[in-house]
Amino acid sequence: MATLKEIGAELGLSPATVSRALNGFPEVNKNTVDRVREVAERLGYRPNRVAQRLVTGRSGMVGLIIKIRADMSADQTFFEMLTGLTAALGAQDTDLVLAVDQDDDPVLPYRKLMERDILDGFILNAPVPDDPRVAFLQEKRIPFVMHGQTAPDVDYACFGIDNAAVSADAVRLLTSLGHRRIALINGQSRYAFSVDRLRGFSKAMEAEGLSVPAAFMASDAETETHGYTHALEMLAGRDGPSPTAFVCASTLVAAGVMRAVKDRGLSVPGDVSVMGHDDALPLTQARDLEPALTVTRAPLRDACEPLAELLVAHVKGAPAEQRIERAELIVRASTGPVPRGGETPWHST
Repeated sequence: MATLKEIGAELGLSPATVSRALNGFPEVNKNTVDRVREVAERLGYRPNRVAQRLVTGRSGMVGLIIKIRADMSADQTFFEMLTGLTAALGAQDTDLVLAVDQDDDPVLPYRKLMERDILDGFILNAPVPDDPRVAFLQEKRIPFVMHGQTAPDVDYACFGIDNAAVSADAVRLLTSLGHRRIALINGQSRYAFSVDRLRGFSKAMEAEGLSVPAAFMASDAETETHGYTHALEMLAGRDGPSPTAFVCASTLVAAGVMRAVKDRGLSVPGDVSVMGHDDALPLTQARDLEPALTVTRAPLRDACEPLAELLVAHVKGAPAEQRIERAELIVRASTGPVPRGGETPWHST
């Protein structure tokens, strides 16, 4: 394995200059940095973490704390995100340290890791409104990036999608097809993304002059079983005319809704249109459902590289940056014109 001295000898630079170039010191010009990194890559140089920390004050390690859940083994997104983040951070010469949260206090695991003084920053996932982790890390001046955001306007580094627009785009598509009785099966209400999607759904429906009875809005874990159960109840007609369209929190939820529609003797999209949000799950692809599912698409794995870039830049002193993108709308076969007799909105019946 090459040393700083060997890299410097090839380029005619001192080992100190090579070290500064590899560690991103601003006084080293970009041309020199590029030359040093090219030779380091060619010679197979790998930094000594202890020496790196002495020079930069950084360990080259960031943390991700995961809350243990009973259904984690069935979560198709967990390992996708974990492997994606590890690879994206590795490309930034940064290692991911995974820790488990088994406490009721959401701040405690961060406090414990900070006491060990081994991490440069954190990646936060599953934000909730008024998330206490944000205030704690900001008070301690610890760099972090959040996947998602706790509110529409924030002052910390984050990357995510516009969740209010996810619901609004779904409503606009369905109302353009003539649907007036649109139900929402949302994610769990404690999470910020669900709050945003409910807000976007409600505002979009209001803009169309439409109301939604409480019985036709549900919040639950994003599983096929919950989608099936909620849709079956909504389609039973016990609370008035049933929905002609569903907006679902995920592909899994939408798969359950489609199964419930069929078990009621109805068809998709002839009698009921179904939309979902698609995170491109490895085992449940929206395009493979029958019929193929119309989605707002934003694969979770696509968030890994931006999260890594934002956090590493912030650790190195860059200002906290917010990147919020709009999910792509993909129209497939699960949505169609409102069926005859279904044009009447709930509040007019």
